[in-house]
Amino acid sequence: MPMTMTQKILAAHAGLDHVTAGQMIEAKLDLVLGNDITAPVAIKEFEKAGFDKVFSTEKIALVLDHSTPCKDIKSAQLCAIVRDFANQHNIQNFFDVGTVGIEHALIPEHGLAIAGDAIIGADSHTCTYGALGAFSTGIGSTDMAAGMATGTAWFKVPAAIKVVLTGKKQVYVSGKDIILHLIGLIGVDGALYQSLEFTGEGVSALSMDDRFTISNMAIECGAKNGIFPVDEKTMAYLKGRTDREVRVYTPDVDAEYVRTITINLDTLRPTVSLPHLPSNTRTIDQAKGMPLNQVVIGSCTNGRMQDLREAAAILNGRKVAKNIRCIVIPATQEIYLQAMEEGLVKIFIESGCAFSTPTCGPCLGGHMGVLADNEWAISTTNRNFVGRMGPTTSMIILSNPAVAAASAVAGCVADPADLT
Repeated sequence: MPMTMTQKILAAHAGLDHVTAGQMIEAKLDLVLGNDITAPVAIKEFEKAGFDKVFSTEKIALVLDHSTPCKDIKSAQLCAIVRDFANQHNIQNFFDVGTVGIEHALIPEHGLAIAGDAIIGADSHTCTYGALGAFSTGIGSTDMAAGMATGTAWFKVPAAIKVVLTGKKQVYVSGKDIILHLIGLIGVDGALYQSLEFTGEGVSALSMDDRFTISNMAIECGAKNGIFPVDEKTMAYLKGRTDREVRVYTPDVDAEYVRTITINLDTLRPTVSLPHLPSNTRTIDQAKGMPLNQVVIGSCTNGRMQDLREAAAILNGRKVAKNIRCIVIPATQEIYLQAMEEGLVKIFIESGCAFSTPTCGPCLGGHMGVLADNEWAISTTNRNFVGRMGPTTSMIILSNPAVAAASAVAGCVADPADLT
């Protein structure tokens, strides 16, 4: 029976020869992930259920990334719960202040997610690891508790949408524009509980950072997961990061898809999402000139090296407009160091940006850049829901890093091509 890439991974982890869309299965897990917001709830449920031992000290990752360094007493107490649990159960992959990074950049960086894995995380953007050819999806904290105890999870096997990428992306276009364009096409529920499987000649032109960004935002159109084929770029990224066996799964040529969507990268323009949904997309030509108060460059979606390089290339030799606060947040300590070594931090600071330690911070309205009433931000984050980054009267525009940097310089939403 023909299967998609996701279905093959799930079948293998369930110990089955094949699975079909809609089938309920119990699958073994390669990684269970939680952070300082979601893990404390999972830990409470773990203990409430009477569990006293985790299924593996190496296949659980706890990452204190959302509100660290702790912004207030409540966040400090939550982090303390996770620290105590990690120490009590000898969790090998525990990341705290000084070693922490935004989880969905940190996990691949440390080789904790690789091709062929089945991964759950108590964070909706756990689907990021599909960039590596893994099945990864967000779950609730109760499911995380069960996963930590048993090393398994129940899944309904998803149907799939094939997304065919053709051509090659143009200057100032990145993975962010591809996924925003797709979400704009199908809507925030257009792939509800389905797998987005990316294919086509255009995939080879995408960097791994592009693929991470695209997979990261699969959830924003309701997808269960987003996944890319494993190719030379995938293997090059994984080299030296893991000593585990890489398992490569490919879809059958006659695999069934609910629909096929083709995106021509040759004609794709920088794309933004206006308030208050990621699906409310416009090309940069339709949005430029809109007023702003703040720019955020970072997050699990766009805080990687490619993102910082693209932003720095725009900001180099220029100044942030007087009416703008520009905050740059590298996704991990490793990225922070590399940005320093490449001189990017100097560019950001000299241009008038604030440069932060790795944190989710402003993305969820936590800290390091919360908005005030009626303020507008353009951000490289993943959600622009009402009240996401501040009061309900604040507004968020989603964009790629080049557009965000150009907007910081212009003092309004701007096309980076207009600055060159």
